[in-house]
Amino acid sequence: MGRVVMLVIGTLLGLFVLFNFLLPMLAGLIKLALIVGVIAVLVFVAVAVVGKSSRSH
Repeated sequence: MGRVVMLVIGTLLGLFVLFNFLLPMLAGLIKLALIVGVIAVLVFVAVAVVGKSSRSH
C-alpha cells in the first residue's frame, strides 16, 4: 500500500513540475526564438533593399 501511495505522490509531483516549470520555460524559449527570427528577417530585408538601391546608383 505504501508503494502505491508513493507512486501516486511521485506522479503528481512530476506533473506539477512539468506544468509549472518546464512548459512555461519551453514557451518562453519558443517566444524568444520567434522574436530573434523576426528581427533577423527584418535585418535581412533591410540589407537586401539597401544593397539593391546602392548597386543601381
